[in-house]
Amino acid sequence: MLPVALNHYLIVAALLFCTGFAGVLLRRNVIVVFMCLELMLNAANIALVAFSRYNATVERPMMDGNVFVFFVITVAAAEVATGLAIIVALYRRRGTVMADDLTALKK
Repeated sequence: MLPVALNHYLIVAALLFCTGFAGVLLRRNVIVVFMCLELMLNAANIALVAFSRYNATVERPMMDGNVFVFFVITVAAAEVATGLAIIVALYRRRGTVMADDLTALKK
């Protein structure tokens, strides 16, 4: 069995990030855009852990990437709670979650 190299992890992370970025640019539903943002954060997490593992040795394990991932996941959890609350409030007030219909900030 062949070992998985760093570039394999980075290719997966880049594909996930590009998928999330395309979703943010092309989709109009706010919930789908929100999920695509989370996909982009997870792609960054994969890259951080891959670099951390690539730079680690047996004598000196590197945990910097894992610590950054922990903080990113913590911030993402707070973002999910706040973002979903805002989306629910917008849906209750406007009756839609389509980004085109939510352009006006009045009323």
